[in-house]
Amino acid sequence: MRIAQCWDDGVVQDIRLIEILRRHGAKASFNLNAGKHEAVRGANGKLALSELTSVYDGFLVANHTLTHPHLTRIAPDEAAREIRAGRDTLEQIFGYPVKGFAYPFGDHSEAVQELVREAGHTYARTCATTDCLLPAADPMALPANCHFLAEDFWQKFAAVRASDGVFYFWGHSYELTTDAAWQDFEAKIRRLSAAGHWADLPDLFPG
Repeated sequence: MRIAQCWDDGVVQDIRLIEILRRHGAKASFNLNAGKHEAVRGANGKLALSELTSVYDGFLVANHTLTHPHLTRIAPDEAAREIRAGRDTLEQIFGYPVKGFAYPFGDHSEAVQELVREAGHTYARTCATTDCLLPAADPMALPANCHFLAEDFWQKFAAVRASDGVFYFWGHSYELTTDAAWQDFEAKIRRLSAAGHWADLPDLFPG
């Protein structure tokens, strides 16, 4: 089976999370708001702009808009700007095409989905859940199997493994708030790495 994961917001805790992923050969993508990263680390917990390429070296980044607005609550032209500028800025920083997108707050509509598609993305993650990731009804409204802290995480994983499908989860590294939580997370990644093959999301949704 294949396993995919993504993490939102580009926060300082991603450094510790990535150390764990590297130890266990795990792939992941990180959904960043390019306009929220400043010259130095700020009170918002975001990584400094100058840190991004080194922290995420070897991992893929995806677009989470420029500044993390509710896309259905702003004017369509402003939503289009947030989506396009977010992608363009990340491509300038990292030097490769950014194919993925994650809706801030999971907030989307058919009109917003079309803006994301028109901006050049091949998939976009919502906050919805699914029992079966593939085939996707619409890659611009992609659900995940679950959040990484879901109580039924391993039940969902077992169901996907039984069908030899793709297991996809997401989260925020700032949700890991204690040493015990970090230890549990590393045990989870170790178990997943032993059970399947890690996949990059753009390979699943090449467009």
